[in-house]
Amino acid sequence: MASDAVRDDAADSVTKSDTEGDRPVALPSRGRVRAARAVLALGVLVTVMGLSIVLACFIDDRTIEESRGRAVAEVVDTSLIRTVVRFNTDEGRVYIPPNGILYPADLQPGQLVRVEYDSRNPDLVRVAGRTAVLSLLPVASLLAVVWAVLLPVYYFLRRPRAH
Repeated sequence: MASDAVRDDAADSVTKSDTEGDRPVALPSRGRVRAARAVLALGVLVTVMGLSIVLACFIDDRTIEESRGRAVAEVVDTSLIRTVVRFNTDEGRVYIPPNGILYPADLQPGQLVRVEYDSRNPDLVRVAGRTAVLSLLPVASLLAVVWAVLLPVYYFLRRPRAH
């Protein structure tokens, strides 16, 4: 039964190629694969954090809407991390939220500004008329920059090394 015998080059005759000229496929090293996965994990982590910030802003806005108090506040101090205001609650109590005010862009010390606050918890206060929508642009910009940097790094780490 000579017809049942398998020839050594049977696979080459089907694919019409020979294996002598083929080079082994260069794969990224294990270290590079791990580094690429770490880069992706970092990107996912930053994305989740950014989306969490936006979600928290919407939750804060909803909380203020559920029990809204209104006042005119004086901007006491501004810094890189917070803007401090002083206002009178509906009960007539002078209040200074220790964590500052939400959405404080373009406020200056001494300025009077209308605020809305959670009457159950006056620590939660925002500039009147400003909402969580304002958080979308900075978070989206940050995420765009993060992924614009991380995706090329990921691609570089995943591509095969030249021999």
